[in-house]
Amino acid sequence: MKAGIHPNYREVVFLDTSCDFGFVTRSTVSTSETIKWKDGNEYPVYKIEISAESHPFYTGKQKIMDTAGRVDKFNKRYAKKTPAKAG
Repeated sequence: MKAGIHPNYREVVFLDTSCDFGFVTRSTVSTSETIKWKDGNEYPVYKIEISAESHPFYTGKQKIMDTAGRVDKFNKRYAKKTPAKAG
């Protein structure tokens, strides 16, 4: 491997700011902040807004939309109007 061309691959804490959930994994993401982790070591931290811990799909809190009702409502609203007969 050539020296000086590869990114810094190290352990980083990804911290979900919406629910204070974090996990340590290896990454090349650049960050200037650090955090003291549960194991006593200090790691660079990368803050994310959503993760599997807080995403509605993975937590089971996802709302299921009534798509059939929405399509009917759309068709009713934008259906072609028949012109009134002059008489």
